[in-house]
Amino acid sequence: MNRKPIIPALAVLAVLTAVMLQNSCANTTQAPSGGRKDTIPPVIVNINPLPGAVNVPVHNASVRFYFDEYITVKNPKNIFLSPPMGKAPKYKLKGKSLIVYFDQDLDSNTTYTLDISDAVADNREGNMFPGYSLVFSTGPKIDSMVVTGTVRDCNTLLPINGATVMLYKDLSDSAVLKSRPYAAAKTDKWGFFAIRNVSDTVYRLYAMVDDIGNNVYDAESDKIAFFDTVIRPTMVATDDLPELLKYDMEDTVRCRARRSEYELYMFRDEKSRQAVRNRDRLGDRLAYVSFMAPDAQIDSLWIRNIPQDKLIMEFNPTRDSLLIWVNDRRRPLDTLHLFVDYLKTDTSGVLAPATEHFRLARPGGKYRRPALSTLKHDDTICKMKLVAEPRTVERQGFKMSFDFPIISEGFDKMTLTSVNPRQQRKEVPFTVERDSTDLRSYNIKVSEKMQVGYDYILKVPHREFRDINGFYNDSTEHKVALPKDDNLSLLQFNLQNVRHRYIVELLTEKMDKVLDSYTVDSDASVVFPYMQAGKYCVRLTEDINANGRVDTGNLMEHRQPEKVKFYTLRDGSYVINLREGMEIEQSLDVAKLFEK
Repeated sequence: MNRKPIIPALAVLAVLTAVMLQNSCANTTQAPSGGRKDTIPPVIVNINPLPGAVNVPVHNASVRFYFDEYITVKNPKNIFLSPPMGKAPKYKLKGKSLIVYFDQDLDSNTTYTLDISDAVADNREGNMFPGYSLVFSTGPKIDSMVVTGTVRDCNTLLPINGATVMLYKDLSDSAVLKSRPYAAAKTDKWGFFAIRNVSDTVYRLYAMVDDIGNNVYDAESDKIAFFDTVIRPTMVATDDLPELLKYDMEDTVRCRARRSEYELYMFRDEKSRQAVRNRDRLGDRLAYVSFMAPDAQIDSLWIRNIPQDKLIMEFNPTRDSLLIWVNDRRRPLDTLHLFVDYLKTDTSGVLAPATEHFRLARPGGKYRRPALSTLKHDDTICKMKLVAEPRTVERQGFKMSFDFPIISEGFDKMTLTSVNPRQQRKEVPFTVERDSTDLRSYNIKVSEKMQVGYDYILKVPHREFRDINGFYNDSTEHKVALPKDDNLSLLQFNLQNVRHRYIVELLTEKMDKVLDSYTVDSDASVVFPYMQAGKYCVRLTEDINANGRVDTGNLMEHRQPEKVKFYTLRDGSYVINLREGMEIEQSLDVAKLFEK
């Protein structure tokens, strides 16, 4: 559906509307018994002030939309005024009219756009009015420039509906944090926006998901996007400009044909203010410290009366949370006096050395040696888990993880045995690698090519591992076999022109879960074997800082989130429909993909 803006010749439109409604039976307030269901949305038949009106009074201003039938307001938040005011516009219904009014005076000599897209429906059947944008001015002229673009999620590249896109004449980085924009617009279901009728000058361009609705960016609750450089409008508003027309969102051809000048990628702002957020004592020999921002820079950390070599520390992958174990068999201290020497954000916003002292009391009060009669078996063993996934065991191996750090290990006492279909057993070699992001986890990998139809059994003997509590492990074993279902499928991507480090991930169709991942920094083949039939996506992230994780952006540092691309089918879809027994092998020019 293509609905052009209302033009001043409203009398002509009213006549055309009447002719159309004579054939629709939709102009009565109560449908005749047995008549066809009303499927026609409301139609505007008059507006006051008229489109393009100038010198509109700033005091007690209001806009009245006259419709051809009784209406209701379904989505009040979609009644949107640009430039936005401190409070959202208010409204009331009177007869077949929608009256929009404002709690404060309008600014003088300002061009305003009042948009009511996806806000109004007819009162009887709920048919949604597609929308309309009214332009008027409190000064003698109407500004005529237009800025268009698209807002997408930085991780999924999916369009974001309902984001607020903003233009600022104040070019300072902090403008979006302290003031409302010069002009703004909402994105539609395609993530598309058109900020219309603005003056011809330079701007900063931002977008945000405004949870509070105050049109000012709040880093604690809102998501943000920004364009790297200042912009200047090049497009002029006209009545027939395709980018300003209201379309049926199901009209794929027309919606995609609109010219999108700028691409913005929405992200959750990485916290930049650094300080200790929290700290706690989790057990006799375990404490933690968390920080407000990632990548905490600790110069030193110590606990009074405990030798430094008795402390074992482990950061999480984002380095904003630190676990601290006390590897000391002496009676646990009732209170740990923890000192952290690190870089903290001072009152001027600059990282500066700081030392903080925390008292961490033992959970449950003073230490009392537990009675032997109350101890259970689980209280006196080195707890560990041994798992292996059939689909990924060839590459990732068995995963062995402990609840506490290990101070004595017996990997050489473990055995890995293969059992063929004839039940013949053979001991096979294996390697042990500590997980780079978790010092309590290890990957046990088969050193020879694994065979379909064989069982692989990893055995861990009794009392070969001891943790910092002085406890030994129970014996355990885990069996795994490669999948042998002929209906399983395979995806293989031969990556070419790999010029940086990239994270390659296999995702679900909804992009809400990572099923498997690779990290590559040179041309390589990435294989996802033994896959069930289903729908998947493959995402590539440019890991510029080579930290092995997908980093979000930072507004104040003017840093965009790491660039993401998806393997795209010929029809533009990201979704790979993998059928049973299918094997897909594709070559992918990574440099070319990221140039788009």
